[in-house]
Amino acid sequence: MKVLKLAMLAVALAASVPTAPAAQEFERSFQQMRWHPTIRVGQNFTLKTNDVAREVVVIAGDAIIEGRVDRDVVVVLGKVELASTAVIDGSFVVMGGTAVVADGAQVREDLFVVGGLESAPGFNPLGHHVVIGTAGLGARLRGIVPWLTHGLLLARPIVPWLGWVWTVALVFFLINLLLNFMFDAPVRAATTTLRATPLSTFMTGLLVMLLAGPVCVLLAVSVVGIAVIPFVLCALLLAAVIGKIAFARWIGMAVVHQDELESRPQSFRSFLIGSAVMCVAYVIPVLGFVTWIMAGIFGLGSSTQAFFSAYRRENPRPPKKVKVPPVEPPPAGPEPPAPGFDPRADPSPAMMASAMPPPSAEEPLYAAVLPPPEPETAPIASELIMLPRAVFLERLAAFALDVVLVIMLVNIFDFDHDWEGKGLFLALVYHIGFWTWKGTTLGGIICQLRLVRVDGAMLRFADALIRGLTGIFSLAVVGLGFLWILRDPDKQAWHDRVAGTYVVKVPRNWPI
Repeated sequence: MKVLKLAMLAVALAASVPTAPAAQEFERSFQQMRWHPTIRVGQNFTLKTNDVAREVVVIAGDAIIEGRVDRDVVVVLGKVELASTAVIDGSFVVMGGTAVVADGAQVREDLFVVGGLESAPGFNPLGHHVVIGTAGLGARLRGIVPWLTHGLLLARPIVPWLGWVWTVALVFFLINLLLNFMFDAPVRAATTTLRATPLSTFMTGLLVMLLAGPVCVLLAVSVVGIAVIPFVLCALLLAAVIGKIAFARWIGMAVVHQDELESRPQSFRSFLIGSAVMCVAYVIPVLGFVTWIMAGIFGLGSSTQAFFSAYRRENPRPPKKVKVPPVEPPPAGPEPPAPGFDPRADPSPAMMASAMPPPSAEEPLYAAVLPPPEPETAPIASELIMLPRAVFLERLAAFALDVVLVIMLVNIFDFDHDWEGKGLFLALVYHIGFWTWKGTTLGGIICQLRLVRVDGAMLRFADALIRGLTGIFSLAVVGLGFLWILRDPDKQAWHDRVAGTYVVKVPRNWPI
């Protein structure tokens, strides 16, 4: 073997002479064949006798190896044949296919086959030898290749001329039909949500899909929450299935109007029509996967919103306490005149003194001399909670102004090293300090925003600290904690819900 390699190296050096164009072309082709791996996707590959390849990877295709491969041969969902002259210096891996090895073929390292292996009695790889399955299993797994090439690559779930695809679609349809009858009330609630708020349903489904992964990671990191992860995944799966059935009903209602939502025959009709429309869309390239993805997002969002609506009905929020000012009793009228009193007569001073009401014990005699007390100019916190909630764009504008201010402070202090960490700490101190002092920030003052607790009290330092720390988490998960304002009924972000605060819009003349 060493003699062969030295001979090939000598040929390569001889081919580097500039006066031999043919030799130079041979050197380039040899180097390309020797040092670049061969990859085929959806195509067949044949390595002829006396040819050399560095590595061979074939996906959804067949391979015939007659020459030499310096490293590994990997075939996924295909059939591979090793001729008697084949030599593989690395490993031989077949995933979901069949391997046929002739007598004399050599594998210098491991053999791993998931499917079927047909080899000569004397075949023995030098490394590990692992074979899972039979030739029949490999043939069935290779049947997925037409779906990959004509379905997945064309972005459609159903390939019309593959019989097993229609069998799988029929099984899923029967499962959905059974669930449609068993869980009629949840499906109807999700369908009603889709009809009433389609945009909010889409945003909710998208948020749930994006948050599912981070939530499972946080539960796994906490160790205690590992036991909760299977229940979360099962709940998401059930919500997605129920939501897809509701999506099919929604599509059917758009085609044929349903007069009564609680009518089971009409709901069954809408489900059949919607399922037929979705099945036709699944056959069309690109539109098939778009329909499949949209059905998943809308379905997950409708199930989630229907669940929270049912939870609010069972556990309503306590009514807000409104302070009612005390009602003053009406002033007492003058006493009726005594019998025989003549108002036209000139009253004497004694009679005038007796007619005047006696001074009240609670009201001092000099009350008429002093000016009335001035009203309080500083508003109390209970007045803030009655103001309208700030919308997303107003809060985003205030946050952008605060970010610009913090960047200016970072540049003023000139943090040469670790400016990200110090800038984050400075932003946290700035927000917590202003929230505790003024109940807002400079950006909030410009945009007329104020913070108030849900119980109507002013923010304390502990509330501001909790809000600031949880705000970092709301920003870290791709800003989803802030985007939650778009679908929350009280315009609360995640850190608002954790800290128990509202952001309200105040009038222009509101004192700072």
